[in-house]
Amino acid sequence: MHRLPNAAASSLSNPLRNRRQALGLIGLGLASLGPGARAAGFPQRPLTVIVPYAPAGGVDIVARLVAASMSDALGQPVVVDNKPGGGTNIGMGAVARATPDGYTLLAASNTLTTNKALYAKLSFDPATDLIPVGRIAEAPLVVVVNARSPYRTLADLVAAGKARPGGLSYGTAGVGSSGHMASAQLEHTARFEAVHVPYKGGSMAVTDLLGGRLDFMAINPLEVAGHVNNGTLRALAVLNKDGSRLLPRVPTARSQGVDVQATVWWGLVAPRGTPAPVIQTLNDALNKSLATPAVTQTLSDMGATLQGGTPAQFASFIQAETRELTEVIQAARIRAD
Repeated sequence: MHRLPNAAASSLSNPLRNRRQALGLIGLGLASLGPGARAAGFPQRPLTVIVPYAPAGGVDIVARLVAASMSDALGQPVVVDNKPGGGTNIGMGAVARATPDGYTLLAASNTLTTNKALYAKLSFDPATDLIPVGRIAEAPLVVVVNARSPYRTLADLVAAGKARPGGLSYGTAGVGSSGHMASAQLEHTARFEAVHVPYKGGSMAVTDLLGGRLDFMAINPLEVAGHVNNGTLRALAVLNKDGSRLLPRVPTARSQGVDVQATVWWGLVAPRGTPAPVIQTLNDALNKSLATPAVTQTLSDMGATLQGGTPAQFASFIQAETRELTEVIQAARIRAD
């Protein structure tokens, strides 16, 4: 979740009434999902979880971990299918158009709550064509640079950005991704300008950062902790108030005078029209998966905080996150098309 400083937030007074009304539709039908509302006989064949990013990124890693455990809970294989591109709209659109029977799900992340504000024309509506199954986990983002970079602190990076507006470049997993939103907020809060270079996945951007073709990234620690620990990348700041269990020695941005709060989160959503009992069965399987020691420990080792909960709770989170990220997008005047 991203939060603007008070001054910026107060300047964004547009109530976004239409968007909020549309988001409210996410919760329709969820109230009937009680413990007994499970689908008899579901599933009877393998399920597919579409990841709208390239393999090896954070969303892909988490999706594969959860899919393997949900396979045991559901008694059917849960297969991950990567459909990167289009700022995740290719993968999200594929799920939005899928038969609403519970057999096709989306591994959702921050772009579920940003793309409606970023894209003027979409073939689907993220707010109404996709409904929540359950939230998985979240993790803070970290600002990293190449180990050969002259920037040894966040202050060094910010000073360079101010001295050469547009002279620094940063990579992300795509327009509207968690890294993009966090970097935009960092620019806005610290008052410097940098060039955004979007990729089809975080791992591709990391490769270019390692190769010296980018100046910095804001990214999930699980994707770069290995590089930080082996000395090929340098971590400058964690973008939350508590720091990262994965990188415990890295100071927060807030402790360095830059008040930025940014996380990446993961969850599962399904096509609109998926029967409520099927959603409940999937939610039960997800929560059962998240309670297994292997998944709990692995997510903890990744520096993530477990979430879980009901579809309705996930719907409320999506609504709040959409409002906040829309404010970030409007403040930074970000457009994807």
